[in-house]
Amino acid sequence: MFSGIKFSYCIIALLGSAVQAFGLYNIHSLSGVTEGGVLGMTLLLDHWLQISPAVSGFVMNGACYALGWKLLGRVFLVYSFVASAGFSVAYRICEQFDPLWPKIAQMPLLAAVLGAAFVGVGAGICVRVGGATSGDDALAMSLSHVTRVKVQWIYLTSDLIVLLLSLSYIPVKRIAYSLLTVILSGQIIGAVQKIPSRRGRTQK
Repeated sequence: MFSGIKFSYCIIALLGSAVQAFGLYNIHSLSGVTEGGVLGMTLLLDHWLQISPAVSGFVMNGACYALGWKLLGRVFLVYSFVASAGFSVAYRICEQFDPLWPKIAQMPLLAAVLGAAFVGVGAGICVRVGGATSGDDALAMSLSHVTRVKVQWIYLTSDLIVLLLSLSYIPVKRIAYSLLTVILSGQIIGAVQKIPSRRGRTQK
């Protein structure tokens, strides 16, 4: 049942999800700079309904993974489940402490860049081992399969939808910073994913 699953990859996925949870709690949740996709939606629900991202993130990710079950494969889903659960646990742990940078809301540009770095690196680490910290990947791949629209446009569309909804509690100026962090985090994820591995160099 668990053929092909590597314990070391699960540990790496947990590390990546912890990095992402740390950044989301200490930066995004305070700064008013949000993310797109599932991450941004968790912050939206946290603001209006007081539903912790530790709960909403796990539920929404589960729904996205269920949708993409046939497309993504069992190994991807296992690593993604580990990363998703790790994110929820890590975020819950972070909630037990005061934020490290309580005044970061006064520095939206810095928040946008730092937030993108944590999200990009955290998600990128998980993607490298074949998983994902959120269900964005599963959702984008599923919709792309059905609509034949390229995956990158699905990502951009979902991010823009969430950012538009976030205008209900985030000023327009800060949404501009959110757009910046969405673009940067996406590029960082791609960069981390493309870093040559020792195994890859050997196979070449």
